[in-house]
Amino acid sequence: MATVYKSLSRTNGEREKEKRKDEEATSSGLRKNKQRVLILSSRGVTYRHRHLLQDLHSLLPHSRKDAKLDTKTKLYQLNELADLYNCNNILFFEARKAKDLYLWLAKPPNGPTVKFHLQNLHTMEELHFPGNCLKGSRPVLSFDRAFEDHAHWRLLREMLAHAFGVPRGARRSKPFVDHVMGFSIVDGRVWVRCYQINEREVGKAPAPAPAPAPAPAGEDTAGAPGEHALSLTEIGPRFVMTPIMVQESSFGGPVIYQNKEFVSPNVVRAGVRLQKAGRHRRREEERVGRVVKKGELGLRTSVGAKKRGELEDGVLFA
Repeated sequence: MATVYKSLSRTNGEREKEKRKDEEATSSGLRKNKQRVLILSSRGVTYRHRHLLQDLHSLLPHSRKDAKLDTKTKLYQLNELADLYNCNNILFFEARKAKDLYLWLAKPPNGPTVKFHLQNLHTMEELHFPGNCLKGSRPVLSFDRAFEDHAHWRLLREMLAHAFGVPRGARRSKPFVDHVMGFSIVDGRVWVRCYQINEREVGKAPAPAPAPAPAPAGEDTAGAPGEHALSLTEIGPRFVMTPIMVQESSFGGPVIYQNKEFVSPNVVRAGVRLQKAGRHRRREEERVGRVVKKGELGLRTSVGAKKRGELEDGVLFA
């Protein structure tokens, strides 16, 4: 409501001043990146889901965190909520059965919308990585070359760049770039990692040693004295996103892409239950077979005593 009150309480002079600034930026050829992200979740999220949402909010200074959404069916209400907070990107985390987490990435009010299934969630607290970055700093977005293969991957790359790319001069952002967010495509999934950029000055060349120690992984050792060597240290969080479908508009409209290889986690759990039920059924059939066999041999007193033969001692010497 504060945003609405501020927009309504502005004078005509302030509006004209902002309009002139936009016209000057357009005439000079500079395009101002105005991206704001609304982050919220549904009811039923677990503590790990909540910690992941908090980690993303701390990494994205241009984001706005809101309370949980009460409904899971009327998602079009998020468009009005984004318009109220002046956001043009939405990250909505939908939890189901306190096990599965889905991510809706949308561009209100006209779309498109991408639905992901999140797996292998690891937050900053449980990873305990030694790396760290300045809160409010801007990230470098690194995308895999596989994003150029198909049209839907190019669309996902553009939407991820809008959501996770912090604009220059954004509110609560710092004029520093000290971490990298990597997006890689492996097995039809998007793997997200976050690394800190470590910079150290290369000293003088050491004395020649008979067996020098190998350089640490991910570190650039090339450089003359006085130059800087860069290395990467993972800081988290890390997660894997499986694209499910892409809708034309924001939280609605026709489906323009659907992942045919995606298997719902409900189907996976149902298959596991059927497999366990099959093993139980086989064990039960074997048990019944053993009971029937013992009954035929007369080894069970409840079924009937075995008939005594004519040559048994009890019959001959009775």
